[in-house]
Amino acid sequence: MKVVGFAAYSGAGKTTLVEQVVALLKGRGLRVSVIKHAHHEFDIDRPGKDSWRHRQAGAYEVLIASSRRLALMRELEQPGAWQLEDLLDQLDPSVDWVLVEGFKQGALPKIEVWRAEAPGESPRPVLYPQDAFIRAIATDDPARLPEPTLLPVLDLNDAAAVVAFLVDNSSDFNHRPTGQAQRPGPATCPTP
Repeated sequence: MKVVGFAAYSGAGKTTLVEQVVALLKGRGLRVSVIKHAHHEFDIDRPGKDSWRHRQAGAYEVLIASSRRLALMRELEQPGAWQLEDLLDQLDPSVDWVLVEGFKQGALPKIEVWRAEAPGESPRPVLYPQDAFIRAIATDDPARLPEPTLLPVLDLNDAAAVVAFLVDNSSDFNHRPTGQAQRPGPATCPTP
């Protein structure tokens, strides 16, 4: 499995780039998974649906399966931050690539997505001067990068070039799952 993070401050275009990279990698016959960091509470279920009703009734986990899709929702009884390694361990280890959106402070090889600010906007900070895990910068305006860099600079609007960079440098993104996902123990997860 190969793992790459896409790190940026909000509004830089990382979701659009990740979406395009997923499609292009899949077009090459590769299996791709995505981990997306979400802030606070979020919901992927709709009120009134059976799985939503089961969660509202107090189910710790609800697994929904069909012939084409599987989704697992787990309610965490104590708020806490997941470690990226734990999330990677939740994925199918046979995937070719895992694209991680968010986790900009994570210890994984990353592409920084940086977009020059529009007129009237505050300057956008960059991560690459302080983050040794940044492998390249995808930007819409290399001339406006706030600090010089020796890192490869990719065109944010050319997802094919980003994919080519990933494939050409794939050994830099090798990752072996530990298989040791930290699951809530008996103190936070009552057994049925």
